[in-house]
Amino acid sequence: MDRYRGVRTAVVVGAGIAGLTAATALAHDGWQVEVAEAGPPEAPAGWGLCLTGPSLRALDELGLADACTAEGYGMSTITHVDVRGEPAGEVQLPRLIGARRPAMAGIARPALHRVLHAEAERCGAVVHHGVTVAAVDHDGALVRVRLSDGTVRQVALLVGADGIRSTVRGLLGLDASLDFHGQMVWRALVPRPRWATGIHQFAGKADTAGLVPLSDRQAYVFLTENRVERSALPETELAPRLRQLLEAFPGRVEEIRSLVAESAAVVRRPVLTALLEGAWNRGNGVVIGDAAHAPAPQMASGAALAIEDGLVLARELARHESVGLGLQAFVSRRARRCRTLVETSVAIAGLEQARRHREAYPLADSCHRLMAEPA
Repeated sequence: MDRYRGVRTAVVVGAGIAGLTAATALAHDGWQVEVAEAGPPEAPAGWGLCLTGPSLRALDELGLADACTAEGYGMSTITHVDVRGEPAGEVQLPRLIGARRPAMAGIARPALHRVLHAEAERCGAVVHHGVTVAAVDHDGALVRVRLSDGTVRQVALLVGADGIRSTVRGLLGLDASLDFHGQMVWRALVPRPRWATGIHQFAGKADTAGLVPLSDRQAYVFLTENRVERSALPETELAPRLRQLLEAFPGRVEEIRSLVAESAAVVRRPVLTALLEGAWNRGNGVVIGDAAHAPAPQMASGAALAIEDGLVLARELARHESVGLGLQAFVSRRARRCRTLVETSVAIAGLEQARRHREAYPLADSCHRLMAEPA
């Protein structure tokens, strides 16, 4: 047995998608895992997201795909609609977890969090809320982690899964710029229209919009506002402004627009990306998920990369003789795939702003096909 296998202890910072997946995968492999999460124990609020095929494939390896599809809405198609409201093509996504199971699933963020959190704790991971990392020191084969409550852990592995504005990334001396792409993305929870059995994307003369089913009863509307400055609006203005922006779209968007009036949850966020150049690790510390590679939302695959990261990290650590070698193998295996996804999402954002939607569709389709290959 090599040295680190005798003290397989880990601190994971962040109880989001990447962090909980990593905690579960590591605990499955016999690691003693603690998760430090700055937020409260309650499931996070939010609209929803899409678990694409690669997400479901990785979740299936952890025994969680069926639980997630049961909580969400399984589907297999993306329908593109042009500026006149006419169908512009339909993408049939590959079913990566079997012909009788969906190609992807929409799911509410709180529902996904409950599934991941419950499995992490079932496997023995201990989740601490209201605490995060304050300092990191490398001590030979161990990492000394001081938490914000003043307690200290000496562990074989530190995993930073704390999002695009990662604290761990900075503490490890890794640097990634946050890039704004001239877009603000809106999302609103609405009742699911009966016709919405897959993702619909609508090209507009200025903006793009869409609808993603999350359950039999619920969906979320998204709108990407193009060529705008990064700004904030009062919460009371969000729903009326979103309805106004949707007025420019013909056809079925009129029904979607009327549903926004019923929404109690409308958010508006800047489209930001981040991509670490070079290593994602320093010593026995590593960053994963959005902390290492945050794509624009156009490919709906940020969750897929995060879930794959957590699983592949555990698999590479199990295959190698030391944590350091395992982390190097993990980064080598993941870097090109994640870079391609981030760069493709940025390219699609640029095509949307140039109103070259018909060029964006095949680019997105080819990237989905690439992501369908083994992680």
